[in-house]
Amino acid sequence: MASRRTVSVGRVKIGGGNPVIVQSMTKTDTSDTGRTAAQINRLESAGCEIARSAVPDMNAAKAFGRIKKRVRIPLVADIHFNYRLALEAIDRGADKIRINPGNISSEQRLREVVLSAGRAGIPIRIGINSGSIRKVKGIRQSAPLAERMAETAAHYVKLFGCWGFEDVVISVKTTGVRSTADACRILAGKTDNPLHVGITEAGPPGSGTVKSALGIGMLLMEGIGDTIRVSLTAQPEEEVRTAWQILSAAGVRSRGLDIISCPTCSRCRPGFMKIAGEFEKKASGVFRDGGPRGLKVAIMGCEVNGPGEAKHADVGIAGGRKSGLLFRKGRVVRKVRPDRWVGSLISEIKKIQGKT
Repeated sequence: MASRRTVSVGRVKIGGGNPVIVQSMTKTDTSDTGRTAAQINRLESAGCEIARSAVPDMNAAKAFGRIKKRVRIPLVADIHFNYRLALEAIDRGADKIRINPGNISSEQRLREVVLSAGRAGIPIRIGINSGSIRKVKGIRQSAPLAERMAETAAHYVKLFGCWGFEDVVISVKTTGVRSTADACRILAGKTDNPLHVGITEAGPPGSGTVKSALGIGMLLMEGIGDTIRVSLTAQPEEEVRTAWQILSAAGVRSRGLDIISCPTCSRCRPGFMKIAGEFEKKASGVFRDGGPRGLKVAIMGCEVNGPGEAKHADVGIAGGRKSGLLFRKGRVVRKVRPDRWVGSLISEIKKIQGKT
């Protein structure tokens, strides 16, 4: 079910067996070149590989050229309704266009956008969302939502092909996990084009992360999905961090540290939760590139969960009331006072990082 076709977005390749790519979307005013470029560069530092910016008006479309000069990762123009905005963004150097064909006012104007992208040599993402599905002749309107979305996306892929354009990425998203997953499964059986997956408008970080992890993670483990975006009501860097956590948990890709910590109980030393949280926060600041990829770090609050149960970890702390054991690969390195747990782990990780 994994896509066989490869689509290039700038220097990034999607589909065809390439790694699953992490995307996010800027939340600045796109016409504010400085703030938008700065946010994209922060996203890149967080692990974002493709950035998308909304194009609500002509000022935003014209800003694309200026933004591109100040960023390194590919930049995608997100277009709705006004086909002229797509044409302008293409002329200004957008690396990809994302459109919902159903809200472009006519097939003639849609064709103009497609042909313009073809001349520029850039791909298009056909994005079908549950809230904006246009009626298409031959598609049964009484069919389940997932089926209608997949059929609509497949219709536009075929239409674009008739116009000589095949450089297409597809997404079918709803706000629900089950309907999104069903639509993606149906579509994966109909096309070899790369699929972009995510739960649209998932919500704030708490509930939105749960929905995104369930929906995206489930599809990835079924071999569906070539690029992902986590849609949270939060800063975009949070979307990127969550996306990488999902990829890591699904066993698809890893970036940085894999933190393992016990859930705590009455055996744990007092303040253990605070220590675990402090380590995660400090590590994200110290290792801005994520740290050694896939390194497993265990933080265990008592002798029951570590180092025995955590012996598969590369490095960790097993806590006690008055001290903790710093260990690597299950072998004790030394005893550490509780107030030095975080610093000792950071130092040990740096030693490992120096050898990789």
